Amino acid sequence: MRNVALQVKKEGRGKLRSRGQGALHLMLLPSVLLLLIFSYAPMLGLVMAFQNFVPAKGFFGSDWVAWANFEYVFNLPGLWSAIGNTLVISLSKIILGQVLAILLALMLNEMRKNAFTKSIQTVIYLPHFLSWVIVGGIFLDVLSYDGVVNQILQALGKEPIYFMGNASIFPAVVVGTHLWKEVGFATIIYLAALTNVDPGLYESAAMDGASRFRRIWHISLPAILPIIILVSVLNIGTVLDGGFEQILIMYNPMVYSTGDIIDTYIYRIGIEQTQYSIAAAVGIAKSAVSLLLVSSSYYAAHRFAGYRIF
Repeated sequence: MRNVALQVKKEGRGKLRSRGQGALHLMLLPSVLLLLIFSYAPMLGLVMAFQNFVPAKGFFGSDWVAWANFEYVFNLPGLWSAIGNTLVISLSKIILGQVLAILLALMLNEMRKNAFTKSIQTVIYLPHFLSWVIVGGIFLDVLSYDGVVNQILQALGKEPIYFMGNASIFPAVVVGTHLWKEVGFATIIYLAALTNVDPGLYESAAMDGASRFRRIWHISLPAILPIIILVSVLNIGTVLDGGFEQILIMYNPMVYSTGDIIDTYIYRIGIEQTQYSIAAAVGIAKSAVSLLLVSSSYYAAHRFAGYRIF
């Protein structure tokens, strides 16, 4: 009888708790509606990838072509160029971005905590909060043929360089501007990990005659190594995201050969050339590969860094 009474009591508490959370569930309702409207409802458009889609006929009136669009897509020469450009630009951003973020975090950690250090942190964090429309406009002016950089080159007796129109230079411009905008903000996670290091370890190492470099190598780096592994693994899922907004703002037809990524390729085919079915097919293929990469990255994060979402 006592066990039955305890069970009834627990069930009563559970009901009261559920009633008390009703307001919290109502607060979630707007977010759920936005997710359904803008994330799930548009998935109906995926059917275009298997149709010869005509806007006037709609989803239910367009002719069904099954896998024909995918066969056509994978024979497009521009697609493979866009895939190669995406991999080069994305991997460069990921690798260089993480290396520079780690080095910057170690340098900031070695500085004395004063107003000057805080000012430096504020300055390097600020570009992250600027939109690519603003950042792109700034660099389009700075790197233009008559911009500040070329004026300095001319003053030094050098020939001006057309940064935004040179296909061989444009990927470096894309990666460089991305690093300028995001590296400072990426240091936050490493600085947070470094704050957990016991200051006594540094003091003991210094008393034993360890140089600053040795302290960084044997104390600071091992302390943030799990975070480095975690971030590296999770970045695997973003390999096919070359930075659509950034490149769309900064590129032009002269640099399509090295600057066109998968997302901008889809945009040009689907919006500019109105080949909606072909663009949808490319988008589904990219999403399928991205799902595989994201799943693999989270498995690797759990396997090597003990990271779990749930």
